[in-house]
Amino acid sequence: MKVILKADVKGLGKKDDLIECKDGYARNYLFPHGLAVPATPENLGIMNSKKKAESEKVTREVQQAKNMAARLQGQTVVIDASAGEKGKLFGSITNKDISDAIKQQLNITVDRKKILMDENIKSIGEHKLTAKLYTGIDVEFIVSVRAKS
Repeated sequence: MKVILKADVKGLGKKDDLIECKDGYARNYLFPHGLAVPATPENLGIMNSKKKAESEKVTREVQQAKNMAARLQGQTVVIDASAGEKGKLFGSITNKDISDAIKQQLNITVDRKKILMDENIKSIGEHKLTAKLYTGIDVEFIVSVRAKS
């Protein structure tokens, strides 16, 4: 019997896979536990439309990430912060501060979790950072930290 899996099933396949299994296994285990549905033409059509919608969504997200990367690549984001005489900041600059500055200065919304930082910025100067916008789409930009006057 051909069935469409509604969830990942160990040893059988992943969600939305079309598989062949024994009739008894499908009727007595997969269907009652909500793990699969019969592969009727109607269910196959629903599965295909879901896969097509998911594919379009991924394509749209990749395109948005590429556009964002092109606008952010090589840009300099300036942040003013309170600092001592030797260039040490009172506090630190976090990825949230950087995300807010990018939004304010460049009108680009970057999730703070996508900005890669080993540790928070604690000194004045230029710091080269990377943002991982999507799988395989990384962009480098510069954060310039200046002392507040």
